[in-house]
Amino acid sequence: QVQLVESGGGLVQAGGSLRLSCAASGRTFSSYAMGWFRQAPGKEREFVVGISWSGGSTYYADSVKGRFTISRDGAKNTVYLQMNSLKPEDTAVYYCAAAERFAAMKRYEYDYWGQGTQVTVSS
Repeated sequence: QVQLVESGGGLVQAGGSLRLSCAASGRTFSSYAMGWFRQAPGKEREFVVGISWSGGSTYYADSVKGRFTISRDGAKNTVYLQMNSLKPEDTAVYYCAAAERFAAMKRYEYDYWGQGTQVTVSS
């Protein structure tokens, strides 16, 4: 079992930045690919970004390329999502997820989920 706890969400103006954190506990952090998904009201949960268990590979949705950056710190068992140049359409609940595989980009590939953190971008 892996427990995931997100933090860092909030309200920000368009063009601003936020950094989300996801602290993992339980099984060996380095054995899991990690990812961030988001879900806006009335929409499906969508993949945002993923990082391999080694940290050497990253995968981004086209909508966030060049603006968001994922990273992981094995010593702290934490994955981060740096979000820059935020847009109102980035408003959503952001979920951290862990997958028992090298890398993952599909929702069904992830085995554990956090509770989510709200990100609201005002125009």
